[in-house]
Amino acid sequence: MNKHGLHQDHSQAWIVQTWLAFILSVGATSIGILYLPVDNWVKGYMGMGLVFTVGSTISLTKTQRDTYEAKKLTTRLDDAKVEKILAEHNNFNL
Repeated sequence: MNKHGLHQDHSQAWIVQTWLAFILSVGATSIGILYLPVDNWVKGYMGMGLVFTVGSTISLTKTQRDTYEAKKLTTRLDDAKVEKILAEHNNFNL
């Protein structure tokens, strides 16, 4: 953990589980598309839909994470400014 106690690392088991779930879900959907009883044009269309869905999901999660990290950094900077102002303030100065 870092000095602020806000950071929590993921365990190796969690990382492996998320990758396996991703690979299994994309693989199972791909196999399902391949074995559909339709012509190749429909399969291609559904395959493109799967690819675009995965790509947009990755973009969305990255954007969400970047927004969260930017807010966290801004909050830390604001906290540092407030601490500096409070440290410089002297109530006993007449």
